[in-house]
Amino acid sequence: MTTASRTAQTVEDTDDYLAKRTLRTGTAGWVLLAGLGVSYVISGDYSGWNFGLAQGGFGGLLIATVLIAGMYLAMVLGMAELSAALPAAGGGYTFARRALGPWGGFATGAAVLIEYAIAPAAIATFIGGYVESLHLFGITDGWWVYLAVYALFIGIHLAGAGEALKVMCAITVVALVGLAIFAVVAWGKFDLANLTDIPVDPNAVGSSSFLPFGAFGIWAAVPFAIWFFLAVEGVPLAAEEARDPEKNVPRGIIAAMLVLLVTAGAVLVLSTGALGADKLSQSGNPLVEALGSGTAATVVNYIGLAGLIASFFSIVYAYSRQTFALSRAGYLPTGLSVTNARKAPVPALIVPGIIGFGLSLTGEGAMLLNMAVFGAAVSYVLMMVSHIVLRVREPGMRRPYRTPGGIVTTGFALVIACVAVVATFLVDPVAAGWTLAAFCAFMLYFGLYSRHRLVASSPDEEFAVLARAEKELE
Repeated sequence: MTTASRTAQTVEDTDDYLAKRTLRTGTAGWVLLAGLGVSYVISGDYSGWNFGLAQGGFGGLLIATVLIAGMYLAMVLGMAELSAALPAAGGGYTFARRALGPWGGFATGAAVLIEYAIAPAAIATFIGGYVESLHLFGITDGWWVYLAVYALFIGIHLAGAGEALKVMCAITVVALVGLAIFAVVAWGKFDLANLTDIPVDPNAVGSSSFLPFGAFGIWAAVPFAIWFFLAVEGVPLAAEEARDPEKNVPRGIIAAMLVLLVTAGAVLVLSTGALGADKLSQSGNPLVEALGSGTAATVVNYIGLAGLIASFFSIVYAYSRQTFALSRAGYLPTGLSVTNARKAPVPALIVPGIIGFGLSLTGEGAMLLNMAVFGAAVSYVLMMVSHIVLRVREPGMRRPYRTPGGIVTTGFALVIACVAVVATFLVDPVAAGWTLAAFCAFMLYFGLYSRHRLVASSPDEEFAVLARAEKELE
């Protein structure tokens, strides 16, 4: 046995090792998976995206959103194929491990983990802003609000995946109802002139009332457009807990994406037209401010809090499953993947939560958003490369679902994802730089330590072993 393929069997029996690291299977059909996909993202409709108006104006953010929507749709179609062919809790890491080897697999998993560990911290700051605006019992935004949401929702996840997904789905339905109420009321306040009320920068190349910051503003708005769809790619992380994952995971992720396309378009156009791009660009709770005062604004404020909670809740699920998969395979310390009696990965829920809570104490929602987007964009690049590599190198691999357009579709997503990585440095080079440093630290840990301690009996490693065996037989 080589050093690189050393397994946990040198420490404990294989069956015992995996028995302590098993998730509950068959807990989710495609409807619950679609609800999971929407809940990952729904907070992005309620807050965060509007900061992109300050970077590109309405025109810049609109064009960026169209490009990013196309990227996500293409990427989701590619991931539907990969998740049906390789249904495991590792999601993007599992795909890249098969296509790009241990280094590529861990790089993808690390990028996804950075995204999912930081995104709840950003959402926690937005939750704090919504709580403060409601003036409930004199509650103000602060560290104890962030601590409360982390403690409460991690605690619910510890009860098990089935219970957690059902609670999440119910909260998501409420959040969608809130968006419907918002759309009806905002339509009555819509004024076309509000879309272009940001002063034009005469020094920007190509500037106009539609593009007040010129063509460059489109690029700068990309990270905020991503917030409309960020984390929908996490649906395959539930593959091991889904019923008939080969069919239900592709159905779930595609259905979620179609819903999100509708909500993103409605929120961007109607809220900007109701309040004005200039005022909306600095708002902590844009949908509420777009409606002004009144019963509808109050209702949407309460429901907006539900939307933020839905995303926070579901991304906690996502980071725990990514941590679980990387740990079970030995890429991260194996103690992180131990599950309790209800098959919930306890350390994988708690440890990233502590890190996220620490980041939330900065109170810098926009900065944390950009950091999460950097991790996401890097993972998108690697996942789309994985799809293309597997199509070329393993054309005979069993694929219950095939991406329409094949590598042309995922090639388009790859190009836009590369643009998105660069765009994060345009918006906040310091935040992107720190996130890049964290990514490099993960890779250094792998290169110096964990690549010599991979667990060959884990599902993701077995997929890779099977691929090598099949190639040798050919």
